[in-house]
Amino acid sequence: MKLSADLKAFEGRIGHRFAEPELLLRAVTHSSMSSPTREDNQRLEFLGDRVLGLVMSEALLGRDKSATEGQLAPRFNALVRKEACADVAKDIDLGAVLKLGRSEMMSGGRRKQALLGDAMEAVIAAVYLDAGFEAARTIVLRLWGNRIDDVKADARDAKTSLQEWAQARGERPPKYVETARSGPDHAPVFTIRVELENGESEDATAGSKRQAEQAAAKALLDRLT
Repeated sequence: MKLSADLKAFEGRIGHRFAEPELLLRAVTHSSMSSPTREDNQRLEFLGDRVLGLVMSEALLGRDKSATEGQLAPRFNALVRKEACADVAKDIDLGAVLKLGRSEMMSGGRRKQALLGDAMEAVIAAVYLDAGFEAARTIVLRLWGNRIDDVKADARDAKTSLQEWAQARGERPPKYVETARSGPDHAPVFTIRVELENGESEDATAGSKRQAEQAAAKALLDRLT
């Protein structure tokens, strides 16, 4: 098959020309656009998550030969979580080439973090199936770039760090409360308040409860520390 001009340009952005172009087309096809004759990227996403995990595990072990498992695990999580994949996807403008159904397009699917993160993993799997592990490894290391070297020695997420802060002071774990929800059903916006036993609290708003919780926890941590 012959790729469209936008997908050919995307090949240039990731640095890989596909011997089997249909793999790339499948990787950028969301389930809202699938059909009996067009597979979506969900199975590729499953595989890409595992390929990414192996690449990052190797990279972290190679960069710090004295790190313990307890130190490596949070760094690994910071590099492979959906937010990190979505950030890389934005760097290469993956959203511009996604194949979406009308409803997803109308609801801003090209900018959705979860959707971009899933598609990034699918692209990694497509490269792996097209050219093998070394090709996928090379592309992942290049696209993630300085993120790997700059990942903090303690990369625990904000919610985990805030819980540990509270426990170290003999307090109960933080409590997260949804205080508001707005927007249409297909694109809700959540406001979450995090509360500590000592009365400290912070609010944050985001497009998912998880993002809002993390943002609230970070805001409170920043203020407390």
